[in-house]
Amino acid sequence: MGLSFIAVPLGDFRLDVTRSKPTVGAVLLRLGLFAATWLVTAGTDPTSWLIGAPAVIAATWSSLHLSRRAGGSPRPLAALAFVPFFLWQSLRGAFDVAWRVMWPRMHIAPGLHSYRLRLANASARVLLLDTLSLLPGTLSADLRGDILTVHALDASDGALLDADIAQLEQRIGALFGERLVSVLDQ
Repeated sequence: MGLSFIAVPLGDFRLDVTRSKPTVGAVLLRLGLFAATWLVTAGTDPTSWLIGAPAVIAATWSSLHLSRRAGGSPRPLAALAFVPFFLWQSLRGAFDVAWRVMWPRMHIAPGLHSYRLRLANASARVLLLDTLSLLPGTLSADLRGDILTVHALDASDGALLDADIAQLEQRIGALFGERLVSVLDQ
């Protein structure tokens, strides 16, 4: 199986994409899943397959084309363990933002904060940036090399921000099998 790499530039960040031939099993699995999704969505009317068949084939092709990235996918069991952590952090962030807005003297100090990434896996880095942007009160603003710039609702305590980001980075690293040294151990 031959591989070729295409580099997709994202600022100073490069995402390497592999090109390899999909296995027959991967094609059949996706065809089955998208066909089942069509059946659930459109029902059992045979005429719906006039639109459904091309849609299933296009979805299968897109899925195979877009899923071939270097860095791999998250480990399934680690992903299951990550979901409660993400939900808890989202809830905690939402209450924190609500408290700051409802408090008569808002305790906000919006600003930009720089953080040096330790993750090496490109897919893990993308997931970290996206996850930070989904959590209330933070937004991934820029990535240049290993330096991530985060916009935070309260950027007054850089050490606290570093600790929160490092905790999230460590969890995401575990998803992709990367072992990161704890910031506290450095």
